[in-house]
Parts: sequence; structure tokens; C-alpha cells
Amino acid sequence: MSGGLRRSGTGSPGDETPLIVQEVAPRDGLQIEPAFVETADKVALIDALSAAGFSRIEATSFVSPKAVPALRDAAEVLARITRRPGTLYVALVPNLKGAERALAACADELNLVMSASETHNRANMGLTREASLDAFARIVAAARGTGVRLNATVATAFGCPFEGGQPAERVLDIVARYRALGIDGITLADTTGMANPRQVGDRVARALRLVPAEALTLHFHNTRGLGLANVLAARAAGARRFDAALGGLGGCPFAPGATGNICTEDLVSMAHEMGIPTGLDLDGLIALSRGLPALVGHPVPGQVAQAGRPGDLHPPPPGIAA
Repeated sequence: MSGGLRRSGTGSPGDETPLIVQEVAPRDGLQIEPAFVETADKVALIDALSAAGFSRIEATSFVSPKAVPALRDAAEVLARITRRPGTLYVALVPNLKGAERALAACADELNLVMSASETHNRANMGLTREASLDAFARIVAAARGTGVRLNATVATAFGCPFEGGQPAERVLDIVARYRALGIDGITLADTTGMANPRQVGDRVARALRLVPAEALTLHFHNTRGLGLANVLAARAAGARRFDAALGGLGGCPFAPGATGNICTEDLVSMAHEMGIPTGLDLDGLIALSRGLPALVGHPVPGQVAQAGRPGDLHPPPPGIAA
């Protein structure tokens, strides 16, 4: 170890069911950055994340460049990345036009988004929820026969900054309607970090009656410091897949007060300390995260990259025996 650190024996036996971490920093992380990250730098970041072992990377979004100028190079990014066998490269799409562009760019999966909250959906997508669902039906038809996978996200699934709490029945009805459209993958998103562990455990348990665990993803933000606690609550209820962003990057531009996603390396570190496998290279993730401030031009909120792993020990002060 550099810097005089030594690694203690860490980790403990735990539940050996893998925790599947899906990386969203290239899309959800960079979309809110005020300074444009150059295409070559985006490609290098995605390639490094691929090498770290992720099975899914949300690479970009095919939205209007006027709405999200940070991702105006979506097609070029997908054309230039080195695709790792076993990794799905996902594109968020807001409508049929975006889906057609993503299909032409050879995205492996399309992620569709609608909010449980009518107010947030109008702010985020410019549509009513019913109009969003009509658009999703057209996207499903366009993707049929292409082999491209479809995932649909319920944003504000645990609370809306405009309307407050969202009833579980409304969220579950949206999940059922997604499934009826023929969409297999479902994400429940805590868009502004309003969820708490008890609420999460209940909502995940109920969602798993409609969706198998392998098709359900949880997407938490750490706005109020409960991101990792909510992961553990969701896992205890049977969830296995979680979105996270390197360095804790991200935030929704249409959700006042929203801060970054749960931090990838913090989540992976917690899992490994608990004896839960992830299949990811934690040291490599920490090194990548430590390079993010130079990429985005400001510090990032991830904690393990700043403090080191729990087993990264320091030499004792002079004159104190180890």
C-alpha cells in the first residue's frame, strides 16, 4: 500500500447472494454537470468502468440537447466505447424519437422513465403520466424484434418534492402497467432521497409480488443520508440489483434539492465488509473515483475514496508500539 498504509484482515462471512451493482455515473452522474465533459473523457470513463466488471452501465441519454446539453454526444459515445462481453450498455430515452436514435446507435437496453407523481412527470418529461404510457407503448412496438432489452423506471417512487409521499398502490399500479406493456425490467427510483428503510422494505416486498428479483432494480439517492441504509432494507426484502454512481455523482435537474446517487465505491466497500460478493474491483473503483474531481472540476461526495477502505491502516505515531 502507498502512503504508509497497511491493509488489515477485513470482511466477514455474510449472505453469499451477490449484490448486483449497476453503474449510472456516465448518464445520471454527468447529466447535471454544468461543464461539458468531453466525449473522449466519457468514453475513457465508460471503458474503465467496463474493465471494473459491471454487468450494466447506463452510458448516456437520447434526450433533447437543449434539455440536457451535457449528453448531446450520446450517439458518438456509444459508437466509440469498447464493448465488453457480458456488459449491457444502457441508454435512457424519453420518447419514440429518442428510442429510435438509441436503437440506431446500438444501445443494448433502453431505459424509459415516468414519475409516480403527476407534477414531477410534467416537470421532468413534459407529459402527463397517461401520455408517457402511450409513448412507452410506441417504444415497445419499435423495439420489438430488435433484441434490445427494455427497462422502465418509476421515478419519485418513494416521494415527490412537489406532492410529497406517493401511495404504494399508485407505484405498484404503474409497475403492473409496465409489465402489461411487455417491459421486463423495472426500476423503483427514490429520485430525491425521500425514502426511509421501513418504507423501502414494505414497497420492495410488495413489488416483488409483481416482478421477479432478477428484473427489479432499486435506484437510491443519498440526499438525506439514508442511501446505504435503504439498500440494506431493500436487500433484506429480497432485492438484488442496485444502481449507483461512481463518486456519488448525480442529481435530478427537475427535482429541487436533489443530490447525488448512492456512491458506487461506498456501496461496494460496505458489501465487501459484510461478506457480500459484488464481483467488482473495489481498488480500481477507488482509483477511478479519485480522478473524478479533475474530470468534473469539483470535489465529489464519495467517502471511501477520501477516507480509504476500513482495512487501510496507518502506522502508529512515533514512539507508540504497534
